[in-house]
Amino acid sequence: MANQPNDHLYQLIKSLTKAEKRGFKIYATRSGNESAKFIKLFDALDKASSYDETAIIKKVNGIHKRQLSNLKAHLYKQILTSLRLININHNIDIQLREQLDYARILYNKGLYQQSLKILEKTKEVATQHYRATLRYEVLVFEKIIESQYITRSLKNRADELIGETRVTLNSMTEYTALSNLALRLYGIYIKAGHVRNKEDFENISSFFSESINSINVSELDFFGKHYLNVSHAWYSLIVQDFLLQYRHATKWVELFRKNPEMLALEPIWYLKGMHVLLEALFVLGHAEKHSREIEKLDEFLANPPSRIDENLETVGFIYSYTSKINVHFIDGSFTEGVQLVPELLKKLDKFADQVDPHRILIFYYKIACLYFGAGNNEQSIHFLNKIINYPDSRLREDIHCFARILNLIAHFEMGNQTLVDYQIRSVYRFLRKMNDLNLVQQEILNFIQNLGNLKQDQTKEAFLNLRNRLLEINKMPYQKRPFLYLDIVSWLESKIYEKSVQEIIKGKFRSR
Repeated sequence: MANQPNDHLYQLIKSLTKAEKRGFKIYATRSGNESAKFIKLFDALDKASSYDETAIIKKVNGIHKRQLSNLKAHLYKQILTSLRLININHNIDIQLREQLDYARILYNKGLYQQSLKILEKTKEVATQHYRATLRYEVLVFEKIIESQYITRSLKNRADELIGETRVTLNSMTEYTALSNLALRLYGIYIKAGHVRNKEDFENISSFFSESINSINVSELDFFGKHYLNVSHAWYSLIVQDFLLQYRHATKWVELFRKNPEMLALEPIWYLKGMHVLLEALFVLGHAEKHSREIEKLDEFLANPPSRIDENLETVGFIYSYTSKINVHFIDGSFTEGVQLVPELLKKLDKFADQVDPHRILIFYYKIACLYFGAGNNEQSIHFLNKIINYPDSRLREDIHCFARILNLIAHFEMGNQTLVDYQIRSVYRFLRKMNDLNLVQQEILNFIQNLGNLKQDQTKEAFLNLRNRLLEINKMPYQKRPFLYLDIVSWLESKIYEKSVQEIIKGKFRSR
């Protein structure tokens, strides 16, 4: 995996499609300079299986080490320029920026009327596509021209520009406040997951209420409505109100479905909304709705309304596989679910530079749960160790905590009692360090620690007592979170009724 600071150029070249490489070659050799050093460097990096500066210098004749830094910077810029030209017809933001550049060139040449004409058309397109920040840039530029030169463009032009600027600024203010709120809530969720106690709930509820009440949500444009839905969805997820999450995720998705032009322009946000909706349906156990939405997701990915790119492909892969794995958690078909793992790991390797560590940790945990449910504790432990050994335990603290709990249970299932006794102390220390030792975890740790002291005829009763205790805890506010990560009750029932975990969950699914 390319991850060094000096191999950004190598990563960029390896990310290019065949069409993009061909487009770059056409652009780079437009003046007949096929033998240019930066083109030779491009070919060498394209063929290389890893980034090695010494090997590259040897392969490319005429390149000295002292030249390499400047040559790489030049090549990087040339590739980006060619990609801009290739993508200009597929991206409204690039098109609008280009028109702004043209207007600036005409302005510098003193052709003010021509510049204003381009700016007016650009402003119309920016308005149609809810590009408030670009619309504001156009207005600022128009005011510069009108205030410096007597263009006689329109009567009362000053009042018009002032009014348009005021409206645009108001829209940007609400949009910015809501996008900031959505980002802050997402950051809180990524760091700590769901609320853990009453104090957490009151803090996040107070923050959310104060933030929302300070925003005028009565006259929002498309993106204002979008970020309002996103903010409510993240808040609902954090406070574990999954029915509310479902409602706002539905509004999020429907907003795009009712505005197909925005669906084509912002497919990533639509996919994100689909993911949040599917996660809510998964937690609520609505299997049929969950399956229908997966079909819609697959249909969208197979026939996207805009040209598919690496970003769309990567995000689509993440959300599609997450939902497909969740299907097996819903109906208990873990043995079938583990068949997804080899292909999933190949795709994780393929998209290694695009998938963030947070997503990788979630996939590892889900894979571990699949193997645990299928009765393959050894493989479950293998993937749990990938989480436990991850250097930053503050990234998704909740996943780190429950990975350690599941790891204990898997070792217990394998009969590694000595290792379990040792690890219990370690897990206790870790959970206290994370300030995450909740009632469910306390009960499980105490149970496993004492299980070795029980006689054989006492174990089934112990499992039954723990199950009943956990069912009582599940009714308590702020104690539902552990059951979202680990279906510990089904595991206990598998011990009580001497069945496999997947048999127990399949039975519950059939009864629903």
